[in-house]
Amino acid sequence: MPNETRRGFLGLIGAGIALTAMPAQALDTAQASSLVQKSLDEVYAVINSGQPSAQMYKSFEAIFARYADVDIIARSALGPAARQASPAEFEAYKQAFQGYIGRKYGKRFREFVGSKIEVTGARPVKSFFAVTSVAYLKGRSPMEVEWHVSDKSGKSRYFNIIIEGVNMLASERAEVGAMLARRKGDMAGLTADLQKAG
Repeated sequence: MPNETRRGFLGLIGAGIALTAMPAQALDTAQASSLVQKSLDEVYAVINSGQPSAQMYKSFEAIFARYADVDIIARSALGPAARQASPAEFEAYKQAFQGYIGRKYGKRFREFVGSKIEVTGARPVKSFFAVTSVAYLKGRSPMEVEWHVSDKSGKSRYFNIIIEGVNMLASERAEVGAMLARRKGDMAGLTADLQKAG
């Protein structure tokens, strides 16, 4: 599968899949599966809505901001520099990162019109909850997808996805790290680049 297609699918899941405000430990397989499917339905409603591109990107950014643990994902993507940034620098970066995710993956979403994802199970894994599924995309072999949720932020939020061995956190860490390196560690420069990227 081409890297762009894989990244686009990661973004589809990352933008929309999450478990609502329930502690992960309190969820059983049926509850987790139902909540994930409900979130998927919301994602697909946007994909098939026929919205103009800019509006669609904003819709997916809003879904990402609502359901994903944006703080954890943004910190992971930034790596060690997150500890060195001031609170104001990090907040500006996080907002730019959120918009970047919405635009970057929103551009791939049209590939997934007519596709479907079936949730196949859920289980507790150490300090988080894992939900598994199979994705059926037009003209492609089925793919197994697993995404992780945690309630460490006070609400159950999605914080990572594994698809065909590709780890979303690791992928974004590599991309953001390369952007920061080009800016020679300048946080303001990275934030400015993220505001235009995607």
